[in-house]
Amino acid sequence: MDVRGDPNWQHGSNFSPSNYTPCPHLRIIRQCDFSSVYMPTGVMIIASRRLLSVTCMTRLGAVAAAVLLLVTCTSKAPKSLVTASKPPVAQKSAKNQQPVRGVWITTVSRLDWPPVGSIIASSPESRISQQKLALIAKLDNLQRLGINTVFFQVKPDGTALWDSHILPWSDMLTGKIGENPGYDPLQFMLDEAHKRGMKVHAWFNPYRVSVNTKPATIAELNHTLTQVPASVFVLHRNWIRTASDRFVLDPGIPEVRDWITSIVAEVVQNYPIDGVQFDDYFYTETPGSTLNDNQTYQRYGQGYASKADWRRHNTQQLIAQVSQTIKKLNPQVEFGVSPAGVWRNRSHDPAGSDTRGAAAYDESYADTRSWVQQGLLDYIAPQLYWPFARDAARYDVLAKWWADVVKPTHTRLYIGVALYKVGEPSKNEPDWMVDGGVPELKKQIDLNETTPGIQGTILFRENNLNQPQTQQAVQYLQQRWGS
Repeated sequence: MDVRGDPNWQHGSNFSPSNYTPCPHLRIIRQCDFSSVYMPTGVMIIASRRLLSVTCMTRLGAVAAAVLLLVTCTSKAPKSLVTASKPPVAQKSAKNQQPVRGVWITTVSRLDWPPVGSIIASSPESRISQQKLALIAKLDNLQRLGINTVFFQVKPDGTALWDSHILPWSDMLTGKIGENPGYDPLQFMLDEAHKRGMKVHAWFNPYRVSVNTKPATIAELNHTLTQVPASVFVLHRNWIRTASDRFVLDPGIPEVRDWITSIVAEVVQNYPIDGVQFDDYFYTETPGSTLNDNQTYQRYGQGYASKADWRRHNTQQLIAQVSQTIKKLNPQVEFGVSPAGVWRNRSHDPAGSDTRGAAAYDESYADTRSWVQQGLLDYIAPQLYWPFARDAARYDVLAKWWADVVKPTHTRLYIGVALYKVGEPSKNEPDWMVDGGVPELKKQIDLNETTPGIQGTILFRENNLNQPQTQQAVQYLQQRWGS
């Protein structure tokens, strides 16, 4: 049940260098410097020194950058994993770490950062100054609160908040897709957070291309055709679908998963990040805007018991590719996922939780429990955005269920807490209003810090710390966590 990056949310391939024909506009993107990278069964990254992948579009004289690292995935269709339980894959023992006290910093729609007003600054210098000073102020405040980890949204859609050779610069920074902001926001975040002793996890929305499908958005995406790099919207139009009234990538296309993996690889290879996190936007649909992947299913879905099983396998493939690629490039970088809080309800699966909520397994086609059991994640951060009294999805029931899931594994468990609900009137969840929401927040953090297996708390989201209705809760956090 994620609201991150969505202000309108309501509750409720085989790659080979030979496959690509060099073009006259060939541009060296980035040089790789690894030997062969081996993945789980059926998965292999083909890489060599100075391997270059380039997509060329000659129309309009455009030059398009393509991928740094691509993954070939040819595994067989799996059996249904509805109630399957596999022994965890052995991993290195987790390093001794202090409990995570984290916060998500959302950049899509400029919800947390950068400041909306900076886009209309009188000069580029003024805009850069406003954005940097705003981020410094946020980090100073977070440090006072005792926050030790920030989850910074570096890919809010099909654009980047770092100097990418695969994605165009985000319009969140300047108002225009592809316009150089004059500095590197990810590097600036890393520099400022690290000097304060805070870790930074690069947070990616893997499949989103845009936040809407308006004609103006289409025009802006098409305009990138003459830019380097251009948007995936124009480079690979056959990968694009609509779902939830947005442009998204089709998760069933192997080349799409390869491309997403290459984006993560670029960041891991070039920035001293502490972790990578995917949010739960895998398959995202609404009743009025479903993902039309029928043709993709006809092409790639043979041998699966159902389309749902095929979709879950696609999501599994992405997680496996990204996990193994990160570990090859830099074993010190953690990989985690922040899924919907409910894996499955017990009414549908005896292994599920005693809840009645939208389930990631069935709604997003994400078998998150299996990823933990298979050792694909360093951590998982389920979004438990309900109070103790919400009978359909009790906070304590879900927190303890997840603690049991991670118990026999090496995957760490952090809990996502609904700071955005604190102090907000709610007919279904009135506890958030009692004494400024402090008693409910205290109960949740108490449970997190006393339950074996829970190793951290992450607040959604940063700008809610600055709202009038949360100030009692902020004072409480300051007293509890602050230095």
